[in-house]
Amino acid sequence: MTGLPFPEVSPIMFSIGPVAIRWYSMAYLFGIVGGWYLVNRTIAKYNLGLSKQHIEDLVFYLTLGIIVGGRLGYAIFYGGRQMWLEPWHLFEIWKGGMSFHGGVAGVIVATWWFARKIKYPFLGVTDLIVLYAPLGILFGRLANFVNDELWGRVTDVPWAVRFPSGGYLPRHPSQLYEAFFEGALMLLVLNVLWQFKAVRTKQGTVSSVFVVLYGVFRILMEQFREPDAKLGFFFGHITMGQMLSVPLVIAGVWVLYRNFKPEK
Repeated sequence: MTGLPFPEVSPIMFSIGPVAIRWYSMAYLFGIVGGWYLVNRTIAKYNLGLSKQHIEDLVFYLTLGIIVGGRLGYAIFYGGRQMWLEPWHLFEIWKGGMSFHGGVAGVIVATWWFARKIKYPFLGVTDLIVLYAPLGILFGRLANFVNDELWGRVTDVPWAVRFPSGGYLPRHPSQLYEAFFEGALMLLVLNVLWQFKAVRTKQGTVSSVFVVLYGVFRILMEQFREPDAKLGFFFGHITMGQMLSVPLVIAGVWVLYRNFKPEK
């Protein structure tokens, strides 16, 4: 049989008595804590006028935004009718099922509220957030791989993986593709851009590059990812993930144009 065997990695990181700590839950924790630490360093280095107390409050709001937005987004776009008939499933975060696009909406609302509360420029806050958001995406996609979920389409490439929940058919390890492009590569690109003063001083530039890159990468990666079984394809070959990414690209391009359009 072609394809690499799925590695025998338990979705449970460790257990404390009856409580099981899963890689999926810890991925979000690692992303949030890592981003928290790096944002504090960036604020101190560039003297951005935000205190540690401000960032603690921001992390609280963002965590709520990610969880509430991610779960509601999943329920709306991917959960199907069953999610609404049995709404208690919304609270079963440890089982997976988070929508990135829903999480973005939740983060936008949380950031707007925070920026308004402390009277700080909204786009100034979003620029800080997106610098290290790819860290969370990287950990999240790796956790998707360990969870044996969101695998790719059947293929005969030499590095195909036989996922148990995918019928042991050789499939693209699309979670790893996304971890690289939407996580590691975006983290590198955004932090390189941040080194240029012309980019830092035009608030919203880093944020717009983030949403454009994510939207483009997600649209491309969806070509390798198996569409949601409950939704399938739209218009013959377009996935829900691709459709939700188009507004991100449009919004990002608009902000970039606004920031860098030639002066009359």
